Amino acid sequence: MGDPSGIGPEIALKAWGERHRQSLSPFFVLADPAHLTRLAKTLRLDVPVRACEPEEATQIFATALPVVALSEPVVGMPGKPDAADAALTIESIMRAVELVHAGAAAAVVTNPISKDNLYKAGFKHPGHTEFLGELAERLFHTPATPVMMLWSPALAVVPVTIHIALAQVFAQLSAARVVETARIVAHDLKTRFGIANPRLAIAGLNPHAGENGAMGREDIDILQPAVAALVSEGIAASGPHPADTLFHAAARARYDAAICMYHDQALIPIKTLAFDSAVNVTLGLPFVRTSPDHGTAYDIAGTGTASAASLIAALQLAARIVPATADAAA
Repeated sequence: MGDPSGIGPEIALKAWGERHRQSLSPFFVLADPAHLTRLAKTLRLDVPVRACEPEEATQIFATALPVVALSEPVVGMPGKPDAADAALTIESIMRAVELVHAGAAAAVVTNPISKDNLYKAGFKHPGHTEFLGELAERLFHTPATPVMMLWSPALAVVPVTIHIALAQVFAQLSAARVVETARIVAHDLKTRFGIANPRLAIAGLNPHAGENGAMGREDIDILQPAVAALVSEGIAASGPHPADTLFHAAARARYDAAICMYHDQALIPIKTLAFDSAVNVTLGLPFVRTSPDHGTAYDIAGTGTASAASLIAALQLAARIVPATADAAA
């Protein structure tokens, strides 16, 4: 569901409306059926909504949007979030992972959440990614190190540090953390994306990758040893590369994913190149999870102008990598 006062419900309705044209695999929404019905009517979307159980969704999908009801009705309005709905947002994430664990769903596709709204309800995680890691360990009883990758046909990027202040990046960045992140990326690009020998470009932290120490030694003391360690393990890693020349077309042709040192170093280029088609996919989990690469967009929620393109791309990518993930786990 995501945040019910954001654009998540609207793009879910629109994605179902595009199911034939986009060749979407059947999906169901964990939400408040009455809320989605009201929204479809308000936006004049010809999308019938039908409450169901997960096992009924595939049969329903051809003629109606299947919705598995949450425990309470939605309180907030489009563009006007209510803290009372935070618990429902958390419930929808938890139930989605539980259903995948139980074999009642093949993957989790999450709509955007408002972390600020969740924090008011006691949510203790920096974001979706970290919460999913905890759920993976709790339900699947296996250690999980979730890694956030933003993927599009034009570019795939991975931030080593994610939802922290820029001032904290230097303290939290280490060669071990870079190596651990890159290992997970290389493994999942092989097993989920079918890339036999993934090429990883390691972005420098400082301008010009430190200019041989003139602008900081982090690229020499942290990133060069990390790249050397990865290469010694047989991973096709290179760098550190100056970040300002890493994302033009010719450079992108030389790698399969760019490993970036902090949030904006990764997300600015991909959102510039593929704002409507990029997908957030969490690597390092025992299940497939994707999501649109955008936020709740409260400012346009309820206006009917939200694009479902990124959600459709997230649904398509989940359907694409689920079979490979299952084969790898077999």
